[in-house]
Amino acid sequence: MVIKSNILLDKLPNITPSGLKIRTDFRETIKFEMLMQDKKIDKKDKVRLILELYYYDLSKIKDIKQAVEDILWFYRAGKEIQNKDEDEEDKEEIEETETNNIKQIYSYEFDAEYIYSAFMEQYKIDLNSIKYLHWWKFKALFNSLNEDVLFSKIMGYRSINLAKIQNKEMNKFYKKMKEIYALPDMRSEEEKEEDFANELW
Repeated sequence: MVIKSNILLDKLPNITPSGLKIRTDFRETIKFEMLMQDKKIDKKDKVRLILELYYYDLSKIKDIKQAVEDILWFYRAGKEIQNKDEDEEDKEEIEETETNNIKQIYSYEFDAEYIYSAFMEQYKIDLNSIKYLHWWKFKALFNSLNEDVLFSKIMGYRSINLAKIQNKEMNKFYKKMKEIYALPDMRSEEEKEEDFANELW
């Protein structure tokens, strides 16, 4: 069973495609991503910890691998993984991404203050004190932060391709900004998700 929801029309899911109830507050999924990036925790412990993080009743889990797959589905906000070899257009897009070396442009751990401030500035949402916010809603708001907030500018600095900037002064400026705001973990979203899956299996 695949659960598809329209954020404008439907009540967002609090169960997995397998029918198990999970915790859906944005904090759980931020913790999940930070947990998966922690190299000090071994694979077996990570599986146990993420199951405990999301599921209310572990005794109801009959298939651990499927339970983990359902967590990854929820992490993607219900979006299905696109087949990279589906058609030539997809291949071209992937090749362009690899050529431009697009990497991770944010971190919930290292950018916590910037993200908090951005939500306060644009949405007047206090992420520290808000009692509950569904992960899918958080992602929709996160993805729609406007270019005027500092956090968006920082992500822009990190994502810019210096090879395409011919002006020496501008190139020097953006290179400096990339160094100032560089992240320790510079993987793309696709790389992170693939690594998460590989890390668990």
